[in-house]
Amino acid sequence: MTIPNLYQLFLKYPSVQTDTRKLKEGALFFALKGEIFDGNLFVGKALEMGAAYCVADDPSLAENERIIVVEDVLTTLQQLAKFHRQQLTIPFLAITGSNGKTTTKELVHTVLASVYQTSTTVGNLNNHIGVPLTLLSIPLDAEMAVIEMGANHCGEIASYCSYTLPTHGLITNCGKAHLEGFGGVVGVRKGKGELFDFLRANNGTAFIYAAYDYLEEMSKGIHEVIRYGDHSGVAGIALPTEPFISVGFEKGFEGIIHTKLIGNYNLPNVLATVAIGKYFNVPEEKIRTALETYYPSNSRSQLVEKGSNRIILDAYNANPSSMKLAIENLAHLDVDNKILVLGAMAELGDESVAEHRLLVECIKKFGWKEVLLVGGDFEKVNHSYKQFASPLEAGAWMKGRVHDAYLLIKGSRSTQMEKVLEFL
Repeated sequence: MTIPNLYQLFLKYPSVQTDTRKLKEGALFFALKGEIFDGNLFVGKALEMGAAYCVADDPSLAENERIIVVEDVLTTLQQLAKFHRQQLTIPFLAITGSNGKTTTKELVHTVLASVYQTSTTVGNLNNHIGVPLTLLSIPLDAEMAVIEMGANHCGEIASYCSYTLPTHGLITNCGKAHLEGFGGVVGVRKGKGELFDFLRANNGTAFIYAAYDYLEEMSKGIHEVIRYGDHSGVAGIALPTEPFISVGFEKGFEGIIHTKLIGNYNLPNVLATVAIGKYFNVPEEKIRTALETYYPSNSRSQLVEKGSNRIILDAYNANPSSMKLAIENLAHLDVDNKILVLGAMAELGDESVAEHRLLVECIKKFGWKEVLLVGGDFEKVNHSYKQFASPLEAGAWMKGRVHDAYLLIKGSRSTQMEKVLEFL
C-alpha cells in the first residue's frame, strides 16, 4: 500500500497507536519492533480490541485484509507523519536543547494556545517514535504546532527535521548532556545544531538567546534570526522573589511576570516564550496571564509540600549542567535546613566519574543540613556525604528524620528519585 493510500485510511481512522494497552476501538495500530519487543506479536490482540487496521512487517500476517504488511513499520509511521505534515501550511516551531526544552515547550504552547489552536508534544514524546506520533495527532484545522525534539547522538535531530519540516526553531542551550552519545560538548552543539542546519537550508526562522555566543555562531546564515535576552529583542532580569522566579522586563514587554517556576535558570525559558509570543502577535496581557497561571508538572521543578517539608521535585532528568544550576538555586534560597537528595547522572560515558566528582566539589561550596547521594558513579567518588544504593534506601533513612526542611530531589530518570517522596 502506498503512503497516499494509507493516508486516506488515516483520515478515516485518525487515531494512531503503538501500544495495545492504550488502544481504542477504531484506531490504526502500528506494530513497532524494538530490542525487547515485537509489535507483530500483538496484531491479533489489537484486532480483537477493535483496531480498524494494523500495520505490520511480518509477511506471514499478509492474509488478513485488515493487516497492512509493509517493509518496515517505523519507516512507514515516519513517512505517514511526513505526508500528514505536508498537508499543513501552518507554522511549525521545533524546540531542542540540553536543558529546559520541555519546560519551554510547555510555556510556548500555553502562550500560543491563548490565541491560536495549537498542537504540541504530549509529555516528552520527543524521540523517533514520539515525534511522528505527535505529528499525526495534529488536526487539519490546527493553526500552530510546537514540536519538542530530544536527541542523544548526532544525526537524530536531522532525522526528525526531515519529516517534521520545521519553519521555526529554538535551541534552548547546549550543555553537558548525553555526552556518551554525542562524544562531548562539541558533539552536543553539532547534534542540536542540526535544527539550525535545516532552518538555514529552508529559509526558516531561529530564536536564539543572545547571551550564548555559541548560538550566535550556530545561527549564522539563517534567513531570519530573532534574538532575546542581553538587551536584544525581549530582555529582562530575574527579580529577587522566592521560591518562584519573577521577571522584570527591560525591553520588549511591559511590567513584571510572576511565574510558578522555580529557579533563576528559567529566565531564558521565560524570555524565549515572551519573544515567541510577541513574534506571533499574542497580546501582552494574554502572554502574562498564560505564564502566570502555568504550573509545572511531571516532576519538573515542582514545589511539593509533604508534612512540614517543602520539596523541589526535579526528578525527571539530570545532567551536569542542570544539576549544578539546581544545587546553586537551592543554596541561594533564603531558607533553613536545606537538604540535597541527588541521584546519579546517566549517559555520560567516559566522563561520568569526573562529572560526578565535579558535582561533589560544587556541593562542598555550600552549607547543607544533609546531603544524600544515590547510586551510580557517586559510589566511585570520595566524599563525606551519605551514600545509598537506591532511592528506596535513601527514603528509608529519611523516614522520621526529616522535618521542617527544604529539599531538592533530583536525578536522572533511570534513578527514579521521586520514590523518595513515599517516605516523607
